[in-house]
Amino acid sequence: MKITYHSHSVIAIKLDDGTDLLFDPFITDNPKTDLVAEKVKADYILVTHGHSDHVGDMVPIAKNCDATIIGMVELCTFAEKNGVKKTHGMNIGGKFDFPFGQVKMVHAQHSAGYEVDGQMLYLGEPAGFIIQAEGKTIYHAGDTSNFGDMALFGEAFNIDVAFLPIGDNFTMGPKEAASAAKRLKAKQVVPIHYNTFPLIEQDPQAFVALLPAGVGKVMTVGDSFTL
Repeated sequence: MKITYHSHSVIAIKLDDGTDLLFDPFITDNPKTDLVAEKVKADYILVTHGHSDHVGDMVPIAKNCDATIIGMVELCTFAEKNGVKKTHGMNIGGKFDFPFGQVKMVHAQHSAGYEVDGQMLYLGEPAGFIIQAEGKTIYHAGDTSNFGDMALFGEAFNIDVAFLPIGDNFTMGPKEAASAAKRLKAKQVVPIHYNTFPLIEQDPQAFVALLPAGVGKVMTVGDSFTL
């Protein structure tokens, strides 16, 4: 599989069979991304929670690509009401076997709300995803603080890559993320959700320095690697 970072929390994964997974498609209004929403390809769009910088362009991309949105049931209901034909609602602790592999939705400590016409809509609880596909395990933490139950993820799964937010202010910062990485025992840890806006400016190399040698991996926008 090929994994590409597109800034903020936007991760694209192309599986060996050609299936395209897209996480948290914040593209329009994202000052750092290299993507153009109208040109994005996706078969499945996984959305961790209902904040605008994660929901992003999920609806237009899903419509353009006839993609399936995977997320909280309330978030999927919102997508359906906005014309998306294919969704798969989940909830914390649940898992499902999709054609490309297994998705487990796990806890995240954060909030979730999406403003429409001046009203804040509830789109379900925040979450993370643990994906098992092609013999590999990927953890996308979404937006979260550092919490002790991450140790359970590390015990239950042999995580190859963990994507962890380090921006602080809205999520955990570098030190807390390093503590989380220790619990997760992931082979590689990639920082996300930083430097998109002034409030979340961080030095990703300083974060990597807090991890065991060879574990941290800083990805520049548009950078890819094969797992």
